[in-house]
Amino acid sequence: MTYGDYSIKDGHLYISGVDCVYLAQKYSTPLYVMSEDVVRANCREFKGALEKYYDSCGLITYASKAFCTKEMCRIVNSEGLGLDAVSGGELYTAREAGFPMEKINYHGNNKTDEEIKMGVDFGVGRFIADNETELEKIDRYARESGRVQKVLIRVTPGVDAHTHDFIKTGQIDSKFGMAIETGAADRITDFALTLKNIELSGLHCHIGSQIFEKEPFVETARVMLDYINAVEERTGIEFEDLVLGGGFGIKYVEGDDPFSYDEMLKEVLTYVKKRREDEGKKLLHLGFEPGRAIAGPAGVTLYTVGNVKEIPDIRTYVSVDGGMTDNPRYILYGADYTFIVANRADECADKPCTVCGKCCESGDMLGENVMLSGNVKSGDILAVTSTGAYNFSMASNYNRVPRPPVVFVKDGQDFLAVRRETLADLCERDI
Repeated sequence: MTYGDYSIKDGHLYISGVDCVYLAQKYSTPLYVMSEDVVRANCREFKGALEKYYDSCGLITYASKAFCTKEMCRIVNSEGLGLDAVSGGELYTAREAGFPMEKINYHGNNKTDEEIKMGVDFGVGRFIADNETELEKIDRYARESGRVQKVLIRVTPGVDAHTHDFIKTGQIDSKFGMAIETGAADRITDFALTLKNIELSGLHCHIGSQIFEKEPFVETARVMLDYINAVEERTGIEFEDLVLGGGFGIKYVEGDDPFSYDEMLKEVLTYVKKRREDEGKKLLHLGFEPGRAIAGPAGVTLYTVGNVKEIPDIRTYVSVDGGMTDNPRYILYGADYTFIVANRADECADKPCTVCGKCCESGDMLGENVMLSGNVKSGDILAVTSTGAYNFSMASNYNRVPRPPVVFVKDGQDFLAVRRETLADLCERDI
């Protein structure tokens, strides 16, 4: 897995050959920066593994919920990946970017009628259906459109990946999917087979996000293949698709130790391929959802330091011109990040600090007890790495704060992909 493509020159932090201090001066801060070089390298690693170990019989799908812009959709499409969409907004963005609808998996545990109709009308490749109510609606709108819609049923395999409780999805007690071991998965698959405008092409599962272990993925493959065999034997149908979802872990701070994604995929793909061959069955069209692993390592967020407040024997607050409005993950999950003073990148990070934002909230923090240069002062540029996933996409206008722009960098060049939100934008929908 390729990470932020960082380097240090003349004391400044660079990403993909572009000076972070220059970017902060040119575009102002807060600023999201995405390395196109890193995004493309990560896409190629995942797609390459599928080609090497599974005869390209499948699709790697990028998680648009992690970071969704038209430019990102264009890049992912050009690298031959599919796309996971989970809302009408993500689906619309993909369509506006020219993304091929047939390569979209359309997720969501509670799609609205409008979103279901949009998906059918747009011609998405596969709906990932979560419950009987959704199946009835897909069938109805497909019938009205004169289509037969491919659908995968989302099931919960009962595999507990060791991750944060908020991002576990594979266990029985989850808002997502139907559990295999309770019989709910049997019930919904049987129901899907009664609907004439639905083609039940396969099954989908997802075991969580930010996973650092290989074993849950291999165990999930075993459980899902067992279940596919059981359903096919019971019903006489032959499945075409299997999506083994689960977000691969990335490195946020020292101590995070992601496994080799190529090696992990090799282990799972060779297991599935050999087992299907041993059972005398054709290869399933296999899907993987790397989650944040493609976008997360590619991003850095830049801030300007405002006030530095020393409370003797207690802590040092370093206030920046952003905060929970552009990155709520610390207050939601206690998410850790690596912080670098971009204009003093060659200085020793020897001072524990609490980095806080500008919102009127005591909890508006980006990190506590993070190590910064002891010389940090007002006007410095602070870089936070591995912010390519779930930062831009979770940004808000709390305190009527405009959302930052997005700049892509590639081969030493930079270009604006999303403009900065203005104060006028904040009032545009007011009546």
